[in-house]
Amino acid sequence: MKLTLALDAMGGDHGPVEIVPAALFALEKHEELNLILVGQEEILTKTLSEHNVNVNERLIIHHASQHIEMHEPPAFALRNKKDSSMRVAIELVKEGAAHACVSAGNTGALMAIARYILKMLPGIDRPAICTTMPGIEGNTHLLDLGANVDSSSEQLFQFAVMGSELTSAVNNKPNPTVALLNVGAEEIKGNDRVKQAAALLSDSHLNYVGFVEGNDIYTGKVDVIVCDGFVGNIALKASEGVAEFLNFHAKMHFKKSIYGRLVALISMPVLKALQQTIDPRRYNGASLLGLRGIVVKSHGSADKISFASAIEEAIVEVEKNVPQRISAELEKLFAEG
Repeated sequence: MKLTLALDAMGGDHGPVEIVPAALFALEKHEELNLILVGQEEILTKTLSEHNVNVNERLIIHHASQHIEMHEPPAFALRNKKDSSMRVAIELVKEGAAHACVSAGNTGALMAIARYILKMLPGIDRPAICTTMPGIEGNTHLLDLGANVDSSSEQLFQFAVMGSELTSAVNNKPNPTVALLNVGAEEIKGNDRVKQAAALLSDSHLNYVGFVEGNDIYTGKVDVIVCDGFVGNIALKASEGVAEFLNFHAKMHFKKSIYGRLVALISMPVLKALQQTIDPRRYNGASLLGLRGIVVKSHGSADKISFASAIEEAIVEVEKNVPQRISAELEKLFAEG
């Protein structure tokens, strides 16, 4: 199956410097893949030439005269950047010229523009950001990670439906377990919205297993963990901070003495394996679920490896028809209730 992705080549902290090498890496890995680099043609042509590559039938440039800065408010970007690389890439998805869009750009702008251009699936109020978290017993999909800071119980239920279908499709799990992130595992704990969402999930055919706490995110015992964007974003950023903290202190202690450097040398194979396992670049690529199309958000500071991971996520979601599966699941729920 031939598939085409539109890449917002001007987005993120690094733009074409990292996105073009990631695109070339993805093309080399996937023979069925075609890519559209969306952005300022002169800059993209120059960047490609630096890699001794010209446009061809699998890699084309679609000119867009503007790009959205990382600090620009979503409303401003929506109104005033109608020829931005981000918007044009999303419009290519709507027009059917691309199967999905990948962007490392301004998250708020991406959410606003994607929602405006692609619209929501029937039965979904708001999109949710979902990503993969590595765990001891397996990976977990966590959502929402910041798209909605004040979600109702019904919206939490919608997030659960979307996360369940994404996990079922991408991980080939027919009946993934779903849990709500809470301040305790006991049924009496939590605010009213979380308790009401629990009631909705308990009455559904989803494989709901109850409440989990923050420390359960990395156990891998649950396939999908649902929360509102305020909680999810804090959990994600706290996790990134802990990873940086541990990395900093490990390096500092290894360099502290000759013995530390010797231990580091002996431990190098284990340390490299551990670093690869928890490397956040391998898990880059958050899905914007609930849209009538596939949009994958890459981390703004993504390098070649990180952005290539986001491309991989988009490829899988296209191959697994994720929006169509979510829509079919919603229709089933409507028929039941």
